[in-house]
Amino acid sequence: MLSKSLALGSKFLFLVFLFLVLSFTPFINLYCQIFQPNSDSIPFAPAVNYGAGDSPISVFCADLDGDGDMDLAVANEGSANISILMNNGCGTFQPKVDYDAGNGPVSVFCADLDGDTDLDLAVANRFSASVSILKNNGDGTFETKVDYGAGVQPTYLFCADLDGDLDLDLVVTNYTISNSLSILMNNGDGTFQPKVDYEAGNAPHSVFCADLDGDSDIDLAVATTDGDMISIFKNKGDGTFEAKVDYDAGNGPHSIFCADLDGDGDLDLATVNAFSNTVSIFKNNGDGTFQAKVDYSVGDYPIHIFCADLDGDLDLDIAVANRNTNYVSILKNNGNGTFQAKVNYEAGSGPSSVFCADLDSDTDLDLAIANFYSHSISILKNLKNEYGALQIGDANCDGKVTVSDVVYLINYLFKGGPPPGC
Repeated sequence: MLSKSLALGSKFLFLVFLFLVLSFTPFINLYCQIFQPNSDSIPFAPAVNYGAGDSPISVFCADLDGDGDMDLAVANEGSANISILMNNGCGTFQPKVDYDAGNGPVSVFCADLDGDTDLDLAVANRFSASVSILKNNGDGTFETKVDYGAGVQPTYLFCADLDGDLDLDLVVTNYTISNSLSILMNNGDGTFQPKVDYEAGNAPHSVFCADLDGDSDIDLAVATTDGDMISIFKNKGDGTFEAKVDYDAGNGPHSIFCADLDGDGDLDLATVNAFSNTVSIFKNNGDGTFQAKVDYSVGDYPIHIFCADLDGDLDLDIAVANRNTNYVSILKNNGNGTFQAKVNYEAGSGPSSVFCADLDSDTDLDLAIANFYSHSISILKNLKNEYGALQIGDANCDGKVTVSDVVYLINYLFKGGPPPGC
């Protein structure tokens, strides 16, 4: 009797697997119908969550191990470390590996800081007034951190070649007490000179580096939370900066992004305003000066913004992480730098950072979201190009459909294993 039950159970599981394989394309259609809130929205699959450290607040997507896919680096404010989640090749991720940072890491940036062609980590540590540099060993593992002084309460950092010497320097925003920007110049080998500070208004919270005036050097755009301003620092061409020029933003700007939103060849600004629950768009006049803001409604307490072409129409849309909710808001570009009403997509609890990247190698852009309160990373796969990317039944993403896919799927269905990725 027991052997008959086992045989029947095995047959049942095989039939379940066969049914799923044969029905995979209709499931994708169903995803598009259920998880596409209206006919104009972008179809994202429901969130798949991965464990991070305590209070993850910043996520960055980059190929850390040189295998051609995008991995995740996460700053965990509560556990004073960085979590690395390696991509399995199809947008599913291995369990995290942690590396010590400073006290209260709140921003992580991946860039080749020492010129050896692999991507290192730069981390802003809010409660230790420092920046940590973790050099890549070449395989996606990292050396012990080296710390450099910043201002009081550094909240965000950005890596860019500020002085035109072909290595990447650091810009750090120092919140409240310091009210400054710190510039740390690279010595060319991933070590850094002592900081040089610039006055940055009341509570600078975020910075983005880009050529805003078209003169081929890198300028700075800063969101100042308590000042309700964005500030522009134009580069003099040598990595030193002119006095800031301010523009009125919404209430409590937290995060800023530079991108060509209206397709005219210059870089515009988008910022999220945490206390007015809006996004502000500032169009560039072509010379690094900006028009008055235009506001769009998003979710409750928006604190991070990312601009990317999410629907494949060659203009840049907006993704926003709303901390006091469990969702991100997507605003589709009309093609001219104006935006449609937000569409919300569920993530974890307390979305605090969003990054857009092609995580599953199907040529469209997915979402990685750091969830502050649920201590997790949510992955929302973009289904726009899913038909061309799927190999039906390849549950473990090894490029073949074999009995190992049956085992993988059974492990997912009955033992809590990772979800099928392909």
